[in-house]
Parts: sequence; structure tokens; C-alpha cells
Amino acid sequence: MEECDMPIERHPWKPFIPQGAKVLIMGTFPPGNHRWSMDFYYPNRTNDFWYMIGLIFFNDRNALYCKESRTFDLGAIKSLLTERHIALNDTAREVRRLKGNASDKFLEIVTPVPLYELLRMMPECHTVATTGEKAAGVIADITGTPLPKMGEHVLSSDGIEIWRMPSTSRAYPMKLEYKAAYYADLFRAAGIL
Repeated sequence: MEECDMPIERHPWKPFIPQGAKVLIMGTFPPGNHRWSMDFYYPNRTNDFWYMIGLIFFNDRNALYCKESRTFDLGAIKSLLTERHIALNDTAREVRRLKGNASDKFLEIVTPVPLYELLRMMPECHTVATTGEKAAGVIADITGTPLPKMGEHVLSSDGIEIWRMPSTSRAYPMKLEYKAAYYADLFRAAGIL
């Protein structure tokens, strides 16, 4: 199938922007809905994101996971994000899945996120963190900044700190505790931990 014949998939969720958001965390795009355990960002049970957030804020990797229902506790997640002023969105609004999976390697970004429009809705947000290399590349292209090294940040011409964090995909070969250490450094730098 030619790339132009492949269906375009639109992002399923609105940005999550709590009052007073200080940090915007951006992945690339959600997996197919057959992989979702909830209808929200990082829905895949095999993704490390919510386990990592549980470890950072509760010292318990399973603090946001409900073993009985095999899903994440969406109410607790939204409460934590709101309390800690963490916004979520992805770097792609529309994509083509070139291999039919969630791998960033086979994701063609058709329409990137309107980053500056999004940031105008968050006047207190001066920190954007990307979860992985592809998301970091999209934001670097939008802002005209160099691609930061993992765990580091660059400053955009308008004063936004742009951080590149490790991917939370289990396919990324790094222990959960090490991923959590990188993100904890980001949260401390942003003044929310």
C-alpha cells in the first residue's frame, strides 16, 4: 500500500490542561485503541509512564494501577496531574501508521501539534518535556531549536525550556527506576517536586 493510500488517524483526546499548568509532557501519539486500558494519555498497560509517575510521587510503581480491573485509576491520575500542575498532550495531531503499530519508527506525522497555540492556553507553563526521540524531534522542528541530549534541555528563543526525556515505552531498554530518576530531575527543575 502506498503511503498516500494509508489512512490518516486523528488524535483521540483533547489536551489535558489543569489550572496553573507549569509543565507540558508530550509523547508522539497513542497506540491503537485495541491497546488501551483507559481512555486517556499513556493508556497501554505495558507502557512505563504511569508506573514511573507512581514511583516518583508515591514511591510505589503500582500507586496508579488497579490490579483487579487491570487498568489505571483515571480519577487518581487526573487529581495528581491537577495538583502538580502537569499538562499532557502529544506532538502529533494526525498520523499514518506505516506498519500498523504504535512504534514511533513507523509513524508518519501528517499534522504536528500547534504548540504555540497550546502554550497560550497555559500562561504559567515554561517547560515542555518530550517522551522520546521522535517527539523531541517534532518539538525541535516547531521551535527551531537543536535536539537536546536525553535528560537535558535547550532554551527556545521565547524562553521555553524544552527537555528530552527517555521514552516510557517498554521497548526502550532502560530500567523503570532510571527513567523515573530522569523525570524526577525534570520535575525538581520545574519546581513541582
